[in-house]
Amino acid sequence: MPGLTSAEAAARLARNGPNVLPERGRKGGLALAGQVLREPMLLLLLAAALVYMLLGDRGEAALLVASVVLVMGLTLYQEYKSERAMQALRDLGSPRARVLRDGAATVVASQELVVGDVLLLEEGDRVAADARVLEAAELHVDESLLTGESVAVARQAGAEGDAGIVHASTLVVRGRGTAEVVAVGVDTAVGRIGRSLQSIVTERSPLQREMRRIVAIFAVISLVTCALVVVLYGLLRGNWLQGVLAGITLAMANIPEEFPVVLSVFLALGGWRMARHNALVRRAPAIEALGAIGILCTDKTGTLTENRMAVAELDAADATRALETGRLACPPLSHDPMDSALLDAAAQRQMPAQPPGWQRLRDYPLSSQRPAFIQAWRTDAGEVFIAAKGAPETIAAMCAGSAPTQAELEPRLAAMTQRGLRVLAVAAGRMPDAASTPLPEDPTTFALDWLGLVGFADPLRAAVPDAVAEARAAGVRVIMMTGDHAGTARAIAQQAGIDTDAGVVHGDALDGCDDAALADRVASSSVFARVRPEHKLRLVEALKARGGVVAMTGDGVNDAPALMAAHVGIAMGGRGTDVAREAASIVLLDDNFVTVVRAIRMGRTIYENIARAARYILAVHVPITGMALLPLLTGSAPMLMPLHVVMLELIIDPACSIVLEREPPPEDIMRRPPRPADHPLLDRATLLASLGQGLVMFLAVALTYLLGVRAGLPDAQLAALSFTAIVTGNLFLILLHRSGGSIWRALRTPNAAFWIVAAAASAVLALAILHPAVAALFGFVRPPGQLLAVAVALPLFTVLVLDLGRWLRSMRTRVAGASSA
Repeated sequence: MPGLTSAEAAARLARNGPNVLPERGRKGGLALAGQVLREPMLLLLLAAALVYMLLGDRGEAALLVASVVLVMGLTLYQEYKSERAMQALRDLGSPRARVLRDGAATVVASQELVVGDVLLLEEGDRVAADARVLEAAELHVDESLLTGESVAVARQAGAEGDAGIVHASTLVVRGRGTAEVVAVGVDTAVGRIGRSLQSIVTERSPLQREMRRIVAIFAVISLVTCALVVVLYGLLRGNWLQGVLAGITLAMANIPEEFPVVLSVFLALGGWRMARHNALVRRAPAIEALGAIGILCTDKTGTLTENRMAVAELDAADATRALETGRLACPPLSHDPMDSALLDAAAQRQMPAQPPGWQRLRDYPLSSQRPAFIQAWRTDAGEVFIAAKGAPETIAAMCAGSAPTQAELEPRLAAMTQRGLRVLAVAAGRMPDAASTPLPEDPTTFALDWLGLVGFADPLRAAVPDAVAEARAAGVRVIMMTGDHAGTARAIAQQAGIDTDAGVVHGDALDGCDDAALADRVASSSVFARVRPEHKLRLVEALKARGGVVAMTGDGVNDAPALMAAHVGIAMGGRGTDVAREAASIVLLDDNFVTVVRAIRMGRTIYENIARAARYILAVHVPITGMALLPLLTGSAPMLMPLHVVMLELIIDPACSIVLEREPPPEDIMRRPPRPADHPLLDRATLLASLGQGLVMFLAVALTYLLGVRAGLPDAQLAALSFTAIVTGNLFLILLHRSGGSIWRALRTPNAAFWIVAAAASAVLALAILHPAVAALFGFVRPPGQLLAVAVALPLFTVLVLDLGRWLRSMRTRVAGASSA
C-alpha cells in the first residue's frame, strides 16, 4: 500500500482543487466600503450633503460627509476585526494529516489532501477528509461535531455504510488505522452541510425595518413644515425669497440625518464592546435582535456541557479502591475520554498516576469480542496486581463469585443509564510473582474480585444553571436540541434548569410531524434528543413561524443550518467548526454559555439606548421647529439662521452618538419580558410623549422669546436670547433622556461624555453670546443679564416639571400593578 506518488497528488490537487470547506468570499476593503455605502441610511446622509452643497452650505455638507466617513470607518474597522479574528480561528483549526506518499509516511497540510490519499490515523488525530477504512485496530472516533453524540463510535475495515467510513472533522480517540480518502472539501459530509447554507436567506433585522419607517415619517414631517414656512412667509409677508431661505433653514434642522447615525454608530460601537467581552459580532444587525430574543435554542454537547467525560458516580462498597483500580486499568497516553475521566478523578483525590515502585508488565487491549481493558502490574512487594475495567457484563463474567447476579445488576445499570450516565465496571485480582507464574494469554482466566460500577457523564458547565435562570427571569425560553440519548438529554436539562415537564421528544417522532403537529410540539416541549441537522432546522423554522425571535447556539457542523436560519446564530469559537462559525452572526470566543446571556443583556442595553436617542431626537427638534415658525406669527425677523442650526446639530449629533450610547442599562433590564418582534421602536404612546416633551420645552423657549419681545429687545439680542434658551433646553433634554429614571439618578450615573458635551456646548454658547467677535459671526448682541438668567432658568424649571411628571406616572404604574397583584 504505497499510496499516491507526489506527482499524482499534485495533478489531482490541480484538477479538483484544495480540500477546504465552503466559505463566503471575503471582501476586500473597497468591496466592503461599497457594501456599506449601499445602505439606504448612508445614502441618505450623502444625498443630504449633496443638497447642502447645491444650496451653498458647505459647512453642513462637510459635517454630513464627516459623519459618513466616521460611520464607514467604524463599520469597516469592525468588519476588519471580525474577519481577522475569524481567519485566526480558521488557521488554528486547520489540521495537518499523515499520509503515504511515494511509499513513505509524510505530513501534509489538510488543504493538500486529494482523493486516493492513504491517511495514517492514530489516537488524537483530527480526520481531515472523508475516507474509507482500510485497516483498523480498535479504531474509535468522536463524531460529536458532526452528529452531536458525545460517545465515541467504532469504525472497522470492510464494514457497510458509515461503520466503514471516517468523516472529516471527527477525532480519533482510540486505536489506529489506515483509510483511503474518498471525498474532500465540499464533497465531504461537512462540506455538503456547509454548501446547504447558501440556500438559506438571512433576514433584515426588525430595527432596520423600523428605522426606515421612522426616517420616512420624519422626512415627510420635515418637508411639510418646510413647505409651511415658505407658504406662510409668502402669504403673510409677501417675501417669497425670504420664505425660501427660512424654509431651507428649517429643512437643515429637520432632515433626519441623526437616525441613520444613531443606528450605524450604536451598532458598530456595540459590536466593538461585545468583542471586548468575548462575543465577536459578524453581522451588526444581530446586535439589536439580541435584545428581542424570546427563544434560545442550544445544543448540549460542548455548549451546555464541557464535551469531556468525567466520573459522576461510583457505585461501589469501597469507592476509593474502585477508583484506584480504574485508573490502573488505563493505558498510558490514552486519548479515550473515559480513561481521561478516571485519571482526572484520581488526580483530584491526590492519587499518583503510577504507585511508587510499581511496574507495568502487560496489557490486554479491548476488543469487540471482549469489551474490557486489563492491565497487569508488578507491585513494590513483588506480587502481580490485575486491574480491569470494561462493560459490566464482561467484568461480571470474569468475577466468579464476587459479582452481583444479573437480576441484581440490571436495575442498578438501568438506574444509572436513566440518569444519563455511561457505565463501566471495575475489578481487581492478585497473583504470585510473574517470575514463578507466567501471565496467561487469555485474561479471562484471572480470578478477579468485583469492585463496583463507575458512572461517567459529560459534565454541565458550572455557570450554566445560573445563566439559564437569568435567561428565564428575562422571559427567554431555553430549548435544548441534541443528538444524544434521551436519558442523557433529560439529565442535563434538569441539571441546567431547562423545563422537562413535557418530557423529551425523540428525533424520530419529528419525522412524521406535519407543520401543524410540529408547531404543537415546539409550543410545549423544551428538550429534543436524537435530533439530526434537518430536525434542528425544522424546529427553528417552526419556532420562527410562531412569531418569536429565535437564537440558536452551537459549535458543531450539525448546528450550522439552524444557526443560519435563526434570527441570531451564535457559534462557539474555540472548538467550533468552520462551517458553524461561518453560519453564525455572533461567535463566542470563550465558548462560554454565560456569554450568551451577557450578549442578550448587551443587546437589550443597545436597543434601549437607541430608543432613548430616538425619543431625544424627536423631542429636541420640536423647539427648533417651533422657533422657526414663531417669528412668522409675531411679525419678527427669523431667529434661526443656517449657522445657528449647524451649531445645534453639533450638540445633537454627539448627544445621540456618544452620550446616550454610553448609558448603562436600567437595573431591571434582565427582569423585563422580551419585547415583541413587531413592537415598533417608537409606538404611538412613545411618539406622542416625546413630541409632548419637546412641546413643553418649546413653550419655555417661546416664553423666553416673548419676554424679550415685551422688553423691546432688538432682533440681534432677541436671537441671542432665543438661541440661549434652545441650547440650554437641548442640554436639559439630554439629561432627561439619560438612564436612571430621574434627573437626580442620571446626574449620579457616571458618563464622562455627557459632561464633555455639556461643557463644550456651554463654552461655545458663552463665546457666541459674550465674545464680540464670535457674537458677530452668529449675528448676536449680548442681551441683558436678567433675561439671560431667565433663558437658563425657564428650561431648567421645565425639565424639572417633566421629570416630576415622569416620577408621578411611574408611581401610578407601580400602585396599579400592586393593586392588580
